[in-house]
Amino acid sequence: MDIVYFGSGAFGLPTLRAIAATHNLCAIVTQPDKPAGRGGGLTPTPVGEYAAAELPLVPLYKPQKVNEASVVEPIRQHGGEGQTAWVVIAFGQKLGQKLLADRFAVNLHASLLPRWRGAAPINAAILGGDAFTGNSIITLAEQMDAGLILGQSHREILPHITAGELHDQLASDGPPLMLDVLARHATGRLAPTVQDEACVTLAGKFSKADGWVGFSSNADECRRRVHGLTPWPGVTVRFRGQPMKLLRVAVAQGAPLSNAGAHAGPEAHLGEGTPRNILEGSLVDAAAGLVRCGEQTALQLVTVQPAGGKAMPWADFARGRQPKRFEIVESGPQIGE
Repeated sequence: MDIVYFGSGAFGLPTLRAIAATHNLCAIVTQPDKPAGRGGGLTPTPVGEYAAAELPLVPLYKPQKVNEASVVEPIRQHGGEGQTAWVVIAFGQKLGQKLLADRFAVNLHASLLPRWRGAAPINAAILGGDAFTGNSIITLAEQMDAGLILGQSHREILPHITAGELHDQLASDGPPLMLDVLARHATGRLAPTVQDEACVTLAGKFSKADGWVGFSSNADECRRRVHGLTPWPGVTVRFRGQPMKLLRVAVAQGAPLSNAGAHAGPEAHLGEGTPRNILEGSLVDAAAGLVRCGEQTALQLVTVQPAGGKAMPWADFARGRQPKRFEIVESGPQIGE
């Protein structure tokens, strides 16, 4: 088939590679280069960088506004005769009706729609405690992520997985699903399914200010928040007054909390003037990195990253800093700002 690919993020790269190897890739449309890094130099999107390096003969467009007439006309000149499909994955701009007119266009979305429509479905699935997630390929619709479902893949969300790792897994699941949908389209075997609007949930964007956890929640809720926000925006706590990122954690099973700290609870270890609205947790087993959470549960710190340092196992962090039992690990919105 003749394929025009619209995409910017790394999520779509495995599918783009598969399309380039299987179909006639007529053109690639991505977002413009943007300033990045300390020097502020213009940096292409992951798709733009890949296209320039690996597909130099494929026309590459980087429009500021993809629906402008000066952009629509040249893009629509590609394909259009015979079997043509437009594939949209993490592009970043909404395609208008003039651009889409009479074209078969599909979008790969990283959730089991209608659950988690929106910008951050992978994060939302972990934060929401979902046991499974997957990819959906849908037609483009006026309402965000509301198109007809043409195909889905499924993947279990394991307790140790972070949003970054799940992103890569779902990205790798994209190619076979997309190639199957394109093949069924070519042979007239698609069976579109209407989304159930009663089951819609939304996944909004996150910002740096969301990068916190509150240990007053139970350990499983804390685990989901840490993993659901890793690597971006990341969850930051404070230990001995210094910020520390939590990169991987686990729910401690059978942690001895019933008598822990009975003689010296967390409040007794708060320094003078410490704000009482911070949601503190106390180390009930410093060697194992166990932090007291709500509902008599404990969270095990597995991998951390101290300020200015590299990611390391908690055991290495503890070996160098010798934390004491019942020391406070501060958390809460104030820490993540």
